[in-house]
Amino acid sequence: MVAFLLASSASLDDLRTYLQRAQRVEDGSLRIISSSGTLAVYTAILYPRGLLDTSPTVLGLRVIELDGGDDVDAVVPLRSTLHRIDLAAEAAPATDNAPCELTLPHEVSTVTWAGISPPRDGWRPLGSLSPQLFEQAAHAGIEEIAEMIPEGTGEQLVQRARAEVWSREIEGVEYIPAGAAFAALSLGFLGDDDIDLYETGPWTRLSTARGHVLVRQKPWALRG
Repeated sequence: MVAFLLASSASLDDLRTYLQRAQRVEDGSLRIISSSGTLAVYTAILYPRGLLDTSPTVLGLRVIELDGGDDVDAVVPLRSTLHRIDLAAEAAPATDNAPCELTLPHEVSTVTWAGISPPRDGWRPLGSLSPQLFEQAAHAGIEEIAEMIPEGTGEQLVQRARAEVWSREIEGVEYIPAGAAFAALSLGFLGDDDIDLYETGPWTRLSTARGHVLVRQKPWALRG
């Protein structure tokens, strides 16, 4: 059984909030990588579901402080992990700053997006952008998709509409799809601070004090 010691009950609550937000978008799985006293928790917001699906790969990332535990790289069900968090909260010490133990559910092995690994270092800074730009792009995309999808539309058409809208670049910002704005808004990463941009290889990272959004560029969309 894989287990971690999160630094405090606040860290446990933070992880729960992040996963609950991710679950509203994609109630599937998450990837957890622990090492050097930190827990990197990746969730999928958008990813291609077939050869003809043009959706970008857009992942959320929240880094949680650890007080100890196993080094692991695992893909686990999101819903089961939330249940384990609830159990950990019930068993947590009364002292707010005391470490909380969290055990992981059994791994799953059929998650296609989890096989694509964003790098953990080598990121080159590209400047920053206003959070309002991303908030506007996300809300505009949500409204457009709602207008495109009448009630009772089949899942295949829904996915096609989402892929079309979220694959477009944010107006005035090259190489960053609107799906990145949707991820930042949905995961609660937007605030008053600017969004810092970084790049390495085919990956772009959008970072705020609340979390990170990772975007994998299509091969034909890479900067020259």
